Amino acid sequence: MTADADAGRVGRRVLVGGRVQGVFFRDSCRQRAIAAGVSGWVRNRHDGRVEAVFEGSPDAVEQLVAWCRRGPRRAEVRGVEVTEAPQTGLTGFAVH
Repeated sequence: MTADADAGRVGRRVLVGGRVQGVFFRDSCRQRAIAAGVSGWVRNRHDGRVEAVFEGSPDAVEQLVAWCRRGPRRAEVRGVEVTEAPQTGLTGFAVH
């Protein structure tokens, strides 16, 4: 991806704690990311949290971060850490 293609895009790394594994958090996140045109990935961590990296338009990424604060219906989100992430030119959205 060229610098021009990255213009207007942002990156965020999100760590979500609580009851977020085994409640379809990752797949729900993938579905929402694809619908919003956000690239990146999501995975379960060994410490019980879910980690995700999002790249896309500022509005779409912030909407996804806001969704992470709620999660899917069966999740019980108790904490979310959000940090800026460098643009790496991710395409598509993967579940690890």
